[in-house]
Amino acid sequence: MAEIKVTQTKSTIGCKPKQRGTIRALGLGRIGKSNTLPDRPEIRGMIARVPHMVTVEMVTTEEGEA
Repeated sequence: MAEIKVTQTKSTIGCKPKQRGTIRALGLGRIGKSNTLPDRPEIRGMIARVPHMVTVEMVTTEEGEA
Protein backbone atom coordinates (compact mmCIF):
# COMPACT_ATOMS: atom_id res chain seq x y z
CA MET A 1 0.00 0.00 0.00
CA ALA A 2 1.25 3.47 -0.84
CA GLU A 3 2.03 5.86 1.97
CA ILE A 4 2.42 9.61 2.23
CA LYS A 5 4.51 11.68 4.61
CA VAL A 6 2.72 14.79 5.88
CA THR A 7 4.77 17.57 7.50
CA GLN A 8 3.32 20.64 9.22
CA THR A 9 4.91 23.83 7.89
CA LYS A 10 2.75 26.59 9.38
CA SER A 11 1.36 27.33 12.82
CA THR A 12 -2.26 26.75 13.80
CA ILE A 13 -2.37 30.06 15.67
CA GLY A 14 -5.12 32.20 14.19
CA CYS A 15 -6.63 29.42 12.09
CA LYS A 16 -10.19 28.17 12.34
CA PRO A 17 -11.04 25.47 14.91
CA LYS A 18 -11.95 22.94 12.18
CA GLN A 19 -8.53 23.39 10.59
CA ARG A 20 -6.85 22.96 13.97
CA GLY A 21 -8.81 19.74 14.51
CA THR A 22 -7.83 18.46 11.08
CA ILE A 23 -4.14 19.04 11.86
CA ARG A 24 -4.55 17.10 15.12
CA ALA A 25 -6.38 14.28 13.31
CA LEU A 26 -3.45 14.00 10.90
CA GLY A 27 -1.20 13.38 13.91
CA LEU A 28 0.53 16.74 13.76
CA GLY A 29 0.67 19.51 16.34
CA ARG A 30 3.71 21.70 15.87
CA ILE A 31 5.77 23.09 13.05
CA GLY A 32 8.20 20.56 11.61
CA LYS A 33 6.42 17.47 12.94
CA SER A 34 5.84 14.70 10.39
CA ASN A 35 3.60 11.67 10.21
CA THR A 36 3.45 8.80 7.73
CA LEU A 37 -0.10 7.89 6.75
CA PRO A 38 -1.71 5.49 4.25
CA ASP A 39 -2.62 7.08 0.93
CA ARG A 40 -6.42 6.83 1.15
CA PRO A 41 -9.20 9.19 0.02
CA GLU A 42 -10.06 10.07 3.64
CA ILE A 43 -6.53 11.22 4.35
CA ARG A 44 -6.32 13.09 1.04
CA GLY A 45 -9.56 14.89 1.96
CA MET A 46 -8.13 16.01 5.30
CA ILE A 47 -4.99 17.27 3.55
CA ALA A 48 -7.18 19.17 1.06
CA ARG A 49 -8.71 21.12 3.97
CA VAL A 50 -5.32 22.44 5.15
CA PRO A 51 -3.01 22.55 2.09
CA HIS A 52 -1.55 25.90 3.17
CA MET A 53 -0.28 24.41 6.44
CA VAL A 54 1.28 21.11 5.33
CA THR A 55 3.60 19.60 2.74
CA VAL A 56 3.07 16.11 1.32
CA GLU A 57 5.67 13.63 0.05
CA MET A 58 5.14 10.18 -1.41
CA VAL A 59 6.94 7.42 0.51
CA THR A 60 8.05 4.27 -1.25
CA THR A 61 7.89 1.23 0.98
CA GLU A 62 9.76 -1.93 0.12
CA GLU A 63 8.05 -4.98 1.48
CA GLY A 64 10.41 -7.89 2.10
CA GLU A 65 9.58 -11.54 2.04
CA ALA A 66 7.80 -12.92 5.08
